[in-house]
Amino acid sequence: MLPNSSNPAGAYQSVGLQTSVSHSNPHALIVLLLAGARQAILLARGGIEQKNVPLKGSAITKAIDIILNGLRASLDLEQGGEIAANLSALYDYMARRLLRANMQNDLEALDEVLRLLTEIQEAWEAIAPSGNIGGRLNATANATPGSSA
Repeated sequence: MLPNSSNPAGAYQSVGLQTSVSHSNPHALIVLLLAGARQAILLARGGIEQKNVPLKGSAITKAIDIILNGLRASLDLEQGGEIAANLSALYDYMARRLLRANMQNDLEALDEVLRLLTEIQEAWEAIAPSGNIGGRLNATANATPGSSA
């Protein structure tokens, strides 16, 4: 399926993300999810600052979806033991903080979740099996809105 051609930059980004996902291993996919959640939070922050309620709401919804239905759902609570259980609880906490940010335009809550996701992403990248994080994927994972990744 082709992305919407009325937004060439969005189409390019969509194709780049689809390519990254289709050529990624499970470890790299987690990095992509973390980067996507971080990017959504940055968009939500912009929405709050610009008093753009639809942008804020859709970006926070996207971040929560990535955190709960991507990151948390990827956890193996049986094999992951205490670490997986702690991450699951942390992802639930992040979702609650994002809900608060949405209801109360709370930039501090957004910043807190952004810091937590950044710490997790940095740790995740540090434990990457050699060769898993690099090139285009690494640029995509560390991209922020407006950057040229």
